[in-house]
Amino acid sequence: MQSDAGDECVEIRNCLAPDLAAIERILASSPDAAAWSENSLAEVLANDPGHFLVALRSGELVGFIAGRRAGAEAEILNLAVAKSARRQGIGGSLVQNLLRTYTTEQVVTVFLEVRESNLAATSFYAGLGFEYIGRRERYYRNPEEDALLLGRELGGGGNTK
Repeated sequence: MQSDAGDECVEIRNCLAPDLAAIERILASSPDAAAWSENSLAEVLANDPGHFLVALRSGELVGFIAGRRAGAEAEILNLAVAKSARRQGIGGSLVQNLLRTYTTEQVVTVFLEVRESNLAATSFYAGLGFEYIGRRERYYRNPEEDALLLGRELGGGGNTK
């Protein structure tokens, strides 16, 4: 899949095991993303490879998104973009590609959690059609913080905006 993010063409494809080390480096510089170890990443990849996407720009891995589906519902588990590639549309391209996958799979609703203090992420997801639907108290650790639960209706074949 090709996506125009910023001025350069970005390739979005399924994650492969050799990508995990680069993803771990991106996570190390992304304090607002879920801090997954390489073992955790490998487990997510093994359990749900069709919902684990990476973005490459000029052959360099610059972002990823991981999700999972359970029947008519799905979840975005983690998303991070390399510091050098932020605010260039790559995160949005990753989300839109995953939403298209969920739509073809007849998913009706997609959920995610975001730290209450992460206003940039809250605004980012709102721009992609996600709405506040609840709160998970003391969901995050280091530091302890509530999570905002966001959701978006896809309608099981509806428009991905």
